[in-house]
Amino acid sequence: MARIPSSPGTPPSPGTPPLPRAFSSPRTPFSPAFWRSPLRGPWFTSVLGVVLLGGITVLFLTGLLSYAAYNPDLSSVNDKTPDKGILGFYLFSWPTDPHWLYRLNQGVHVTLGITLIPVLLAKLWSVVPKLFTLPPARSLAHALERISLLLLVGGGVFEFVTGVLNVQLDYIFPGSFYPLHFYGAWVFFAAFVAHAVLKMPMALRNLRQLREEKSKLVAPNPAEPTMSRRGALWFVGGGSLLLFATTVGQNFDGPLRRTALLAPHGGAEPGSGPAAFQINKTAAYARIDPSETSEDAWRLVVTGRGGTVRLSRTELSRLPLYSSALPIACVEGWSTSDQWWRGVRLRDLAALVGYDDDPPDVFVESLQRRGAFRRAALRANQVADPRSLLALYVNGEDLTPDHGHPARIIVPAAPGVVNTKWVARMTFGDL
Repeated sequence: MARIPSSPGTPPSPGTPPLPRAFSSPRTPFSPAFWRSPLRGPWFTSVLGVVLLGGITVLFLTGLLSYAAYNPDLSSVNDKTPDKGILGFYLFSWPTDPHWLYRLNQGVHVTLGITLIPVLLAKLWSVVPKLFTLPPARSLAHALERISLLLLVGGGVFEFVTGVLNVQLDYIFPGSFYPLHFYGAWVFFAAFVAHAVLKMPMALRNLRQLREEKSKLVAPNPAEPTMSRRGALWFVGGGSLLLFATTVGQNFDGPLRRTALLAPHGGAEPGSGPAAFQINKTAAYARIDPSETSEDAWRLVVTGRGGTVRLSRTELSRLPLYSSALPIACVEGWSTSDQWWRGVRLRDLAALVGYDDDPPDVFVESLQRRGAFRRAALRANQVADPRSLLALYVNGEDLTPDHGHPARIIVPAAPGVVNTKWVARMTFGDL
């Protein structure tokens, strides 16, 4: 290879052949000589690609299951993504067993997504020269490949950014998180599958290579290395491990929760006593008026085919009460361990308004004035489960205002947002 001048102003020594044009002007990203890192190459990119292949597949599947857990096909009030059409083919009645199902699913989804961020960034860095190749399209097939690459890169960045914003900042991105993340996931995963099908044979071949093949990813005029490619992989892996260690603790109570420095519900438990477990929406945030939740003012309105009944909290407490040990698990990935809830079974409330045998779906309305899911719908299988309660107590004490006093829903395996707090009305029947 011809010797490269030490600087643009240093003339080549006598007898040195002229430099190719691509090497003589390495000032723009469109010149191969602009990219000088010796770390880039097919082997490095292939290792990252294989990791992402497994990780993103798990992310996509757990994301679909999380969406199904909201029962978006049950009623329009739960459906945050209208007109999903054939993309809703996988929806089903979300089960109530095992009772920790949503806690596990969403914990994996969010923790894995954050853990993969360094791998995704390293992968994008490793292939960035390909984004600046000229001409942009040499043929129709090459143009289609370039479009799929654009969708892959853009979709990946969009999904990770919106996901992190939803977890960390209660979602500040313009528009509703649910349809944006849902449709973005399908676009990204379609491009991801197409890319994997096209590139996986080459990636596996690159992993078996002892030497780098000739590739546009290999710098034609590499700079002096500061670390090996394996060292770079250890660096990326260390970043992922650090993010994992500072996120996963949000899925546990006690000392481990304090390690969740990057999680919105990390840190110590909020206060002490029976009600000292994590809270998503406080009574103040939801704009709950204390005068509406007093014993004298509050009444639960229950409606069904047999009519309507109105019950005070005292009257509810005189009905048969049952206990369930269930966690709270949120879409943001955090969860609590099992808490002891005590209250009236949902199927018993259904029986009060004419459904003695097969309890139907129920539409639940809250007193909250701010925040998503002020109303939520539950399926018949969730109502029928004997562990599903309108809870009045938790861990042996009255519910606190932040945990939903005077009464809240608690259902096995359901996302936290459909475990409605500050319940005001329940309507049983076909929705």
